[in-house]
Amino acid sequence: MLNMKNRIFSFALLVALSMACMSQKDYVAEFDFNYSGNFKRYKTFGFVNNPFPESSAYYQTIEKTISNRLGSQGFRENSEKPDLLINYKIFTDTVKYRGYDQPNFDYWLQRRSEYVELTEEEEREQREKDENYNRVKFTDNSGMLVIYVIDNKRGNTIWQGYTAASFDFMSPEVNTEITKATYRVMDQFKVLTRN
Repeated sequence: MLNMKNRIFSFALLVALSMACMSQKDYVAEFDFNYSGNFKRYKTFGFVNNPFPESSAYYQTIEKTISNRLGSQGFRENSEKPDLLINYKIFTDTVKYRGYDQPNFDYWLQRRSEYVELTEEEEREQREKDENYNRVKFTDNSGMLVIYVIDNKRGNTIWQGYTAASFDFMSPEVNTEITKATYRVMDQFKVLTRN
């Protein structure tokens, strides 16, 4: 009898854990980057002005999350002349989004750090070997959060991170979900700076 109770308890616990896991959204983030980005020289960041003031509560949540994350990586916020401009977009419908399959970002950054010296010829050979832009289309989503990191001096996007995300803007938990998704995307931006 005791063995049967243990089995029932174990089964009930397994079901409860499974339901809890299924009710939690897991945002799987992807990213790609521009090989011309000079990631070791960026020290400050700022945000592109919010063009939609009616949804500013959501944007404030995203900006606060990004600011916290970049601050923990050594970046300082500077609204006057930042090295990096941050922009973001929440798509609420299914979107066909194009990303790129690239070499491991950590490995690529490490090779370009100030601690690794390459001759011009070695640098060119490495670029030819693994710096390709292999297109990948993302279509399996019912919404998406995209964060763009722009080199403010050159005016080009050097990094973009994204996750499939369908937010219920009527839910009292929407800011929590936006924060989770934003952190998940920014976890992929593994650039540290020294100020």
